[in-house]
Amino acid sequence: MPVTPTRDRFGVGAYPEWLPSVTEVPAAELRRTDFDIALLQRPEEIDLLYRWTGRRPGMDVPTIYLEHDAPSGAVPNTPHMVAERADIPLVHVTHFNALMWDNGMAPTRVIELGVPDPGYRYSGVLERSAVVVNEAARRGRFTGTDLIPRFAQHVPIDLFGIDSAKVPEQLGLELGTYDLKLPALFDAIPTRRLYLHLNRWTSAGMSLIEAMHLGMPVVALATTAVADAVGTGTGFCSNDLDVLTAGIRELLADPGLAADMGRRARQRALDRFSLHRLIADWERAFDEVARPG
Repeated sequence: MPVTPTRDRFGVGAYPEWLPSVTEVPAAELRRTDFDIALLQRPEEIDLLYRWTGRRPGMDVPTIYLEHDAPSGAVPNTPHMVAERADIPLVHVTHFNALMWDNGMAPTRVIELGVPDPGYRYSGVLERSAVVVNEAARRGRFTGTDLIPRFAQHVPIDLFGIDSAKVPEQLGLELGTYDLKLPALFDAIPTRRLYLHLNRWTSAGMSLIEAMHLGMPVVALATTAVADAVGTGTGFCSNDLDVLTAGIRELLADPGLAADMGRRARQRALDRFSLHRLIADWERAFDEVARPG
């Protein structure tokens, strides 16, 4: 894992238990560092890998490109940047994303998200809704920020995430706003009665899956891969906003129903989005790419 002057401790700080298995190498030393496979996650990293290591991705070193996002261009006619590369396998994090990108000749597979289990923490004692979105003011309609006022008519909303304090002024609306790091976030959100997921156009979302692991009932737009991720009996999932607001009223009126749906949400997350399954899927992908045939 490369370290640069502007991005040190790249990605490992959120889960300290990963640190013993991660070795960080200064970018300047990568030409003298042996590695079996390269994992790319941003468009510029194809050129960056060659500049840093002198090795051409897919030709001099086995390479996988991990795509986290749904396409944002002329959907569904957006070609992926490795669509013309048969030598770089492409991994999507949802089946929806794999369907909507034009993957071209790139060997393509889906490895769904997985997260460490934070444990069952749901109490739902506060008759409020938790929303977790980073940079909600900037991301706007993508993350459904414009929908918050409509849902705030039915349930008080607490918005968690980076720059959340900018949203009340932008919307002209009173909201609770919090920018918490783990594990404080995992302690705070399950005290709210429900988890509200308003994303129009993102992947299924780590925050949604984490909320399900925590045992929270879900009220969510049925967009992108969300409906497939949450399944049935875990809350209310629809693109009909009236259905969702009716579901909110039910969860506020019936704490027992909310807890039951939250327990089903947790079981769904454990069955489908466990860290163990994620690791097994990636170990299989690395093995197949590094040792083809």
